Amino acid sequence: MSPDAAPLASTREGGVLTLTLDRPDKRNALNSALIESLHRALESADLDAEVRVVLLTGAGKDFCAGADLDELLASADASPEDNEAAALRLGTLYARIRELPKPVVAVVRGRALAGGAGLMTACDIVLAGTGTQVGYPEILRGFVPAMVMTMLRRLAGEKAALDLVLTGRLLSAAEAHGCGLVSRVVADADLDREAAELARTLAGAPASALALTKQLFYRLDGQSFDQGIALGARVNALARQTPDFRHAIGRFLART
Repeated sequence: MSPDAAPLASTREGGVLTLTLDRPDKRNALNSALIESLHRALESADLDAEVRVVLLTGAGKDFCAGADLDELLASADASPEDNEAAALRLGTLYARIRELPKPVVAVVRGRALAGGAGLMTACDIVLAGTGTQVGYPEILRGFVPAMVMTMLRRLAGEKAALDLVLTGRLLSAAEAHGCGLVSRVVADADLDREAAELARTLAGAPASALALTKQLFYRLDGQSFDQGIALGARVNALARQTPDFRHAIGRFLART
């Protein structure tokens, strides 16, 4: 890829926005330009009513190899303040995916490593090909998997997560599914077809119901049982007032 080439490709069809990490020669490593491009693309998707679902994938053989090592090495000479700001920019990208009121689906083939594994697990649904490998090898490079640990610890649990970050070992797609890092594992040859079918299903669902469901799901983090029930009741009441609800229930009753 030439230095001036865009690091993120974007296409939209039938309400589905596909964002492709487009640095295949660097295994789609996350540099500052790619991170900023993802921020802009998600902001645009949030504002575009025609976008109903976002697919995130990688060009070439791998989903994302993590941080761009050339950029990471150069950061050793930057100030702590600059490095913290850069790290937060990646962390807020993970948060931005969760805050987007539209489903974000990761379509993963090849390797998803370090920050790339974080990007994958930040998505709402993860489809992985059978040949996918997932890992957090930062420790092997003398680094700390700091920006991915919050999600990893919640998804995989304490013992499994600590094993992964202390050893840097790679998981197969089936193992990643068993740890809760992957939603579904499909044959590599079927990955694009399965992703397209899932995207069509999500794009055809009522947008307000999808948004409220996703927002409630993540807002339950840190809530007590009673707080979760109370929050659910408020969202339940809100959902009953949406045009999507009235239309969907009316259509269902008309068929019975």
